[in-house]
Amino acid sequence: QLQLVESGGGLVQPGGSLRLSCTAAGAILDFYAIGWFRQAPGKEREEVFCISSTGVSTNYANSVKGRFSISRDTTKNMVYLQMNSLKPEDTALYYCASTLRRACSGSVSSFTSWGQGTQVTVSP
Repeated sequence: QLQLVESGGGLVQPGGSLRLSCTAAGAILDFYAIGWFRQAPGKEREEVFCISSTGVSTNYANSVKGRFSISRDTTKNMVYLQMNSLKPEDTALYYCASTLRRACSGSVSSFTSWGQGTQVTVSP
């Protein structure tokens, strides 16, 4: 399993932006499909975005369409979630997770390693 670490969360006003980062200690993320998930209090965890090992991204949450994007920086061993035009309903604990596959499948069970999460709070 990979040891994933997220960063970049925080408090932001509605309409603002944040960029979340995900990296792994002692492992190369390029080999794996990486997903970003979020879980708000009292709600189920949902997959937001996934990026394959070849950089193909898939959006799984209609609520973030056109506002969020996912990318990789292979030189830095990072996967990012860029979040723009943030809304209060985006408030959640955001996790990155990795599969042992190269492609995104949309199946939560395919993710074998999870980070601890980074909190995003959108509030005036």
